Order: sequence, then C-alpha cells, then structure tokens
Amino acid sequence: MWMDTACRALRERRVLELRYDGYSRCVEVHAVGYTQVGEAMMRAWQVRGGSASGEKVGWKLMRLSEALGAVLSDEASQAPRKGYKRGDPALARIVCEL
Repeated sequence: MWMDTACRALRERRVLELRYDGYSRCVEVHAVGYTQVGEAMMRAWQVRGGSASGEKVGWKLMRLSEALGAVLSDEASQAPRKGYKRGDPALARIVCEL
C-alpha cells in the first residue's frame, strides 16, 4: 500500500511522515521489502514521534499495512544511520534499500 511512497522517500533521501500504531512519526527509510510470509515491511530509523514501546528515536521494523497517511516531508534524511547493514535479514525479499 505505501511501498512506492516508502521507496521514494529512500531514493530521494527525505524523511517520511506517517501515523503508525496511533502515533505521528517521522522516519528515515533504509530498506523496504517482504517478510518470509509475504508481509510488506520497512526498516526505518525513527527521528521523532511517539511509540508504543516508549522508544521515540531509533530502529523500527514497521508493517506497511499499518502505516496511515504517509507523506514525504521536505526534511532531508540523514541515512544511513549507525548500525545499518544492507540485506536486512528480516526481509526475505528486498524491493529497495540504501
């Protein structure tokens, strides 16, 4: 559903703003793809916003089916963030990545 938008944010190196898990979040997309069972996901670094876990900044693995109102901001992404490695093992098939 939001795969094209997430990949565009990655390619254009822009922060993606979205609603996820009831919170507004701003993330830097690092990889987008599918899990072993075919669920669309993205690996992102959250730069700010809410979080059910209480971690407002840091690495997130997000289900694209749960993302609402995703839009590209004018803010430049600082990706890649420390700890990023290509070929995310959580994604069985990668559609786009840094």
